[in-house]
Amino acid sequence: MNNINNGKSEKEKHPSIFEPFALILNIVTAVIGAVIGMQLVASLGITPNTAIIGALIAMLIARLPITIFSKYKSVHRQNLVQTSISSATFGAANSLLIPIGIPFVMGKPELIMPMLIGAALAMFVDAALLYKLFDSRVFPASGTWPAGVATAEAIISGDKGGKRAALLGVGAAGGLLGSWLGISMSAFGVAFIGNIWALSMFGIGLLLRQYSIPMFGMDVNQMFIPHGFMIGAGVVALIQVTMIILKRKKTDSGNGSEAAAETYTRSDKQTTRVLGIGFVAYLIISLVLAILGGLMTEMSTGMFIGFLIFAAFAAYLHELIVGIAAMHSGWFPAFAVALITLIIGLLAGFPPVALALLVGFSAATGPAFADMGYDLKTGYILRGNGQDKEFELHGRKQQYITGMIAFGVALITVMFTYKGFFASGLVPPVDAVYVKTIEAGASAEVAKQLLLWAIPGAILQFIGGPSRQLGVLFATGLLILNPGAGWAVLVGILIRVIVLKLKGKEAESSMSILAAGFIAGDAIYSFFSSIFKFSQK
Repeated sequence: MNNINNGKSEKEKHPSIFEPFALILNIVTAVIGAVIGMQLVASLGITPNTAIIGALIAMLIARLPITIFSKYKSVHRQNLVQTSISSATFGAANSLLIPIGIPFVMGKPELIMPMLIGAALAMFVDAALLYKLFDSRVFPASGTWPAGVATAEAIISGDKGGKRAALLGVGAAGGLLGSWLGISMSAFGVAFIGNIWALSMFGIGLLLRQYSIPMFGMDVNQMFIPHGFMIGAGVVALIQVTMIILKRKKTDSGNGSEAAAETYTRSDKQTTRVLGIGFVAYLIISLVLAILGGLMTEMSTGMFIGFLIFAAFAAYLHELIVGIAAMHSGWFPAFAVALITLIIGLLAGFPPVALALLVGFSAATGPAFADMGYDLKTGYILRGNGQDKEFELHGRKQQYITGMIAFGVALITVMFTYKGFFASGLVPPVDAVYVKTIEAGASAEVAKQLLLWAIPGAILQFIGGPSRQLGVLFATGLLILNPGAGWAVLVGILIRVIVLKLKGKEAESSMSILAAGFIAGDAIYSFFSSIFKFSQK
């Protein structure tokens, strides 16, 4: 792809986020993204994908007849802008506002600041871990990362034009029209580029969640079947990840295994060390959170230690599950997996204050991890899919720094605005679900259901293996109430199989661009429709 840039000098040196104008522009877009994310997650319960909006802003800036703006004809500068606004949106909304809304709804405002500190630390660790794990065996750059592909294709088409732009435009128009008609075009587009096995299980899970009552006379959600499935699949997924990263490289035996291993920019040894450091970091954050939240006076010494270990492990597992789901399907059930953590905490007998901090901490991990994965996938494509390793690593680092600055902007924005949001009754709806769950408590019957359904979840994940992630994706589908997405995924897979059968491998490139268009159109429609709905409130 020749790194999609404007000449040899661009290949040798990636633009820096610390260029004065670049830094100012990215801070401004981060503030916009943070405010938009907070407003929409508090009023509508959703966080829009603003990456493509950021890319469009950068493209428009590049076309203004002012010399300083002409630099933004570089796709790499456009990529930094989309990274900034996207990171700030998910960071402010998902990683910060949702966690601090929980103590507010509980009527314990004194816990808001401890929760904000813990959530902020978790957010920064979250993003740092993905940066260190991106393009490893566990989270390969070759993974689907659908939102990242869509943003990259939009930027490339804006830069190159021609047939590629036309095809993307057709896909985007289809995405806008389909979304207007109520079709989940993101799910439809993902079916064209993702792992067929994983997405098939995702689609089946979505449909079973919706039609379990008319088909089987039972509500799978009320029976905690999705939660049990995810627990079993998640534990096996963690074991599989451990097996992958602990596996020693085989000596060169002529089968190409070592050559394949060398294509990753993060070695198995680095991955092992990063994951170990990540768990220790979460353990330290859980300790800080527990001390600031006054849990030492709420629990015995044994329970306090148990809480620390469980909170760190839950955050760690939550991050991996959300990252795996996001990489394969473009969906990450962060709210639902945090709820699973809360239910297990209830069964463990932790007091209400500890449970509030636990679920907030868990909810803070995952979104920044997944979003950083999308952003780095976009950059990976724009920089030539890793053909120039030095250029790729330098560009990836610039994106990481950009994202961390944006997360910092998100933190400052939340600190100065959350009181106004809460005073106006703007609290993320999911927080009420968490608090009601804490108030309702858990029973032996719930524990029985979780253990019962964890078994098939574990078996399904084991059968599919780490490359297909059948258990995690099936459980993800079961946790999401969106039957339209289920039909869209399965129909998309059917069309993909038919086209590949008729046209062969040469159709894959065109299908990938169309898929990116569908996802981009859906993202644009969702963003502006969300803004419109918010303005009507």
